[in-house]
Amino acid sequence: MRSLKDKVVLITGAGRGIGKRLALGFAAHGARVGLLARSKPELDLVNLEIEHAGGVAMRIRADVRDLEQMTAAVERVKTHFGGVHVLICAAAIQGPIGPFLENPVKQWTETVETNLIGVMNSCRAVLPRMIEWRSGKIIVLSGGGATKPRPFFSAYAASKAAVVRFTETLAEEVRDHNIQVNAMSPGGTYTHMTDEILRAGDSAGWKDHDDAVKLRLTGGVGPEQQLALAVFLASEKSNHISGKLIHIGDNWKKLESSGVEPDLFTLRRLLVKS
Repeated sequence: MRSLKDKVVLITGAGRGIGKRLALGFAAHGARVGLLARSKPELDLVNLEIEHAGGVAMRIRADVRDLEQMTAAVERVKTHFGGVHVLICAAAIQGPIGPFLENPVKQWTETVETNLIGVMNSCRAVLPRMIEWRSGKIIVLSGGGATKPRPFFSAYAASKAAVVRFTETLAEEVRDHNIQVNAMSPGGTYTHMTDEILRAGDSAGWKDHDDAVKLRLTGGVGPEQQLALAVFLASEKSNHISGKLIHIGDNWKKLESSGVEPDLFTLRRLLVKS
């Protein structure tokens, strides 16, 4: 299936984890993929896998925390492929694990810079051309702690909650430009972050540690499920959906042919009447 043929998809954090999975999947769907990450060896490997499978991709070494680097990266994609139709923000770090008061402040700050400021920089870099085209898709990966407390992962949880609210807010600002911005919660899946939790042991808390053990054994949510939701959000089938947080476990397929109530799939609190 090559439903995204000739579309240009820029994926941050494409060197490993979910970003890599999505890069391979979008390339298989016919998209031309911009692979952005900080590690050259990881980028080289993903690019090689895509090329061997008959796909088209380009490698870009850049740090999402640096707006100038991101702007230059988008310009490179423009020169090479003609511009970015879809941005997928997958670059993220887990940050310090353990009680908040024991977290190194520098690591805590770096987590917010990568997970939140990195998304902001990526969006700033691609939006001018999308606004000019009056067309574009932005998909931001959410994560554990975005919608509920996640003890011992305070930096990650706070940054992901902020990312979802940023997604909702930006979606409203660019709605009239026919640009859709959504957050995707990919579910528990085995990545390098799983190994970080396992190495942290008791510092991660019993629940997250037990979940990590299960993920190592089962692999968690399969890449085909994550890809299916991402492809939907990147396609014209989701033009009526923006400013939403959609979990891989939601019955999201019903959204293809129906509208979405304003309060559904949002980062919100329930008001209790006194």
